[in-house]
Parts: sequence; structure tokens; C-alpha cells
Amino acid sequence: MSKMFDVPLIVRGEVIEDYSVEYGGRQEGSGFRSANAADYIDKIVLNKPSAMADLYSLTIEEIANYLCRLGERLTFSDNVYMQEAFELSKKTSGLSEPILRSIYEGIPGIFNKQGLLRSIDHTVGINFLDGWVSIREGVQIRAFGARAVHVIAGNAPMVGVATIVRNALTRSDAIIKAPSNDPLTTTAVARTMIDMDPDHPVTKHLTVAYWKGGDKSFEEELYRPKNIEKIIAWGGFTSIKHISGYLQPGIDLITLDPKQSGTIIGSEAFADEETMKSVASRAALDVGGFNQEGCLNARVIYVVSGTDDKGLESAKRFGRALFQAIQELPDAISTPHRNFDPDLKQEIDGLRFVVDDYTVIGGKASEGAVIVSHDSEQVDFARQLACRVANVVPIDTVETAIQSVNAYTQTIGIYPESLKTEIRDRLAYQGGQRLVSLGAAINPPSDAPQDGIEPLRRMCKWILDDTQ
Repeated sequence: MSKMFDVPLIVRGEVIEDYSVEYGGRQEGSGFRSANAADYIDKIVLNKPSAMADLYSLTIEEIANYLCRLGERLTFSDNVYMQEAFELSKKTSGLSEPILRSIYEGIPGIFNKQGLLRSIDHTVGINFLDGWVSIREGVQIRAFGARAVHVIAGNAPMVGVATIVRNALTRSDAIIKAPSNDPLTTTAVARTMIDMDPDHPVTKHLTVAYWKGGDKSFEEELYRPKNIEKIIAWGGFTSIKHISGYLQPGIDLITLDPKQSGTIIGSEAFADEETMKSVASRAALDVGGFNQEGCLNARVIYVVSGTDDKGLESAKRFGRALFQAIQELPDAISTPHRNFDPDLKQEIDGLRFVVDDYTVIGGKASEGAVIVSHDSEQVDFARQLACRVANVVPIDTVETAIQSVNAYTQTIGIYPESLKTEIRDRLAYQGGQRLVSLGAAINPPSDAPQDGIEPLRRMCKWILDDTQ
């Protein structure tokens, strides 16, 4: 019989061990017990905005110092809460055990003071958070935190950790909805905060709860302007449409919705065999990193190899090199997918019967695959590509790749650098949101925009003092 995990409700410095409701996880054997959040709605919401004043007794540097102390306590080998979250994530996550272990062991590194201060200064501006800033005579501006609900994604443990950091550095009040495929990681950090300093203002302005999306008895009370000012939602069309039904004047919705990412590789990659293999190794990181679970992972790879017989052979050689490089990625970065999508497997197997149109490399089991198109069209199931499966598309000119970019495109890995500089404005016109050196897609900077917006600036309320 599978173990049923207990997920406590964390409310403003208090651990509530009410495990009265059973919830099903997204994978078999990943169920958990937690409270009925509706029973605690009066504790969860902060309907007195002036109660946030305690956060303003602290400078941003003092908050960063608090976060640094927290990071020291999140060392995986010493923190039983994080270890428990890891055990549950092994059942619920699309990431395999070596990748998850690497992530959990790396979490304390997020709490580097210099990095924290750089991140908040570049994204919001410490001077705007710590005081009123005069932008011209008679006009002063200050950034204040907001009461917010964060509906976060559970595809990687870092999302919840980053949300806690962002909430603290913007002096906000967070109600975090834990995801069903990772209900314990954010809770583990919050419990560590309580053990460290239960009465600290940052601790007191954090709630982590689980409720099933669509629970009207809870959400109709939660999503009211008297209780919250911002909703930061990571989610797909159905989830965002559901949340938008609660919007009204006084509530700002910030969406970080799922995206597609890809790659554009110039003809320079085919200068010689050694260069081609080196470029394929870089592309493998973008495809296979974190088992292709992120929006930032590459899926369709356009290569300017040409579409004649010679060009197609070059694309196939690149595809074989890419597949081999994916197989050789370290286990801490990528492994065969533990829950390979059966529908995707069917699509891949179907292409094996149309040998005039596609070359399928790998895909026999859960090791991943590379599909090489024989023309300049991506596979018709490109949005389903996952589990370390990429589609290599040969093209005659980079124009084809540029025109493929749209508002759903997040990250574009580009080789060589000169090509990135040449086409970056046009990619932005098309809707591309992050242009990155090939091989660096899975390492986004923390002090930069995300999904074409500046979420930390949006998380703040920008208040104007206008003297005339």
C-alpha cells in the first residue's frame, strides 16, 4: 500500500497539522492529506492592509540577511522537511531521482546575499523599495508590497522557493497555493522559516496551503479585493480562465503561462564535423536539461543546413549527434523519463512508417528521441514534444525559423552569437521573449524579465507622491 503523505497548513508563522482531507496526486501512489483550507479562511487572508507595516521596519538588506540565514538551514543533508519533500517529489515529479537530488542540494545557493540584492535591485530597484525616490521636482515614487495569491507550478521545486524569495524581497504578503505535484517543497521552506524565527515579519507574511482548484466555497471568499490585491498565476489556458472569473476592480492578475521554446542554428554549425558535434552537445543541454520539463526547454530545432539531398543528410547527421549527446548528459541534469508520455510514444512510432517524410532516431523506450523532418515543416504534434524528444527541421534560410516564432514562444537558443545579434529585434517583433546562447537555456538569470514581463515590478504597488 502506498504511503499517504501529510502536508501541514502553514499560516503566518503557525504550523497547522490538520490532515482531515485526502487529496489525490497526479501520479499513482502520490496522494496526500491536508486541511480543508476553507475552515481556516479567516486566518489565511490578511484583510487589514495596515498589518503589513511591520515589513517596513526592515531594510531590504536586513531582509536579505534573513534569507541568507534561511538558506543555511536548507542544507539538504540536515533538513528533515526538505528530505520529506524530496521523498514525495520522487513519486509526483516528472524529474528523476538524480535530477531532483541535485536540485534540492542546490537550493541553498539561491540564498546568496550578493545575488539576492543584485536580483531585486535590477528588477525593482532597492532605492524604490527602501524609500521615496524623486524622479523630478515635485514627483516622488515608492514601490510597496502587495497582498497576493501565488498559484505556482510544480514542475520543478525551484518555483516555490523562488516565490518565497520574491515575496520577501518585495515586502509582500503571500498566500501560496501549493501544487498537487509538489505539495511539500514550499511547505518545507516555510516550516524552516518558522523554526528559525516564527515572529519575524517575513515569516508572518507567508501562508502555504493546498486547495483543489475550483473549490468555490474557498475561492469566492479568498479572491476578494478586501483580502488580496494581486494574483500571480502559473498555469495553462483552463487554469487561467478559471482564475480570471474572479477578477474585479482592485485585483491585478499576473500570468506566467506555459510557453514553447526552441532553437535556431545557423549554417556555421556545419563548417566541419567537430563543430557540428560541439553544437549538437550544446543543443542537447537545451533539450534534455531537467528532462525537458520546463517551458524553457528546446523542442523544435531549426537548422540552416539546406533542404536539398546534401542538406537533409547534414540535418540527419546533426540529429544523430544530438540524440547521442542527450544520452551522454550527466544524470544530475537529465535521464530517461520515468513517465514517458504514451500518446507521444504513439506519435513517434507512427512516424516510423513514413520514412520518406521523417527519420526517427531513438524513441524505442524512454530514452528520448530526435525526429528529423525531411522538409521545412515541424511535426504536427510539436506542442506535445516532451520527455527528451526534439524535432530537427532543416531550412534553407533563417527566415523560416523567424516566421515560426509567436506569442507562445519563450526561450530561443541561437548559434552562433553573431546570428543572435542579427535577428534578435525581428524575433522580438514576432513574440520571442528570451534569446540565449545555445546550451544556456536552462540557466535563466534571476535579475531579468520573465515571459516578456518584469514580474517583480508587477508584484509591487507603485505609489506616487505628486506635489504641485
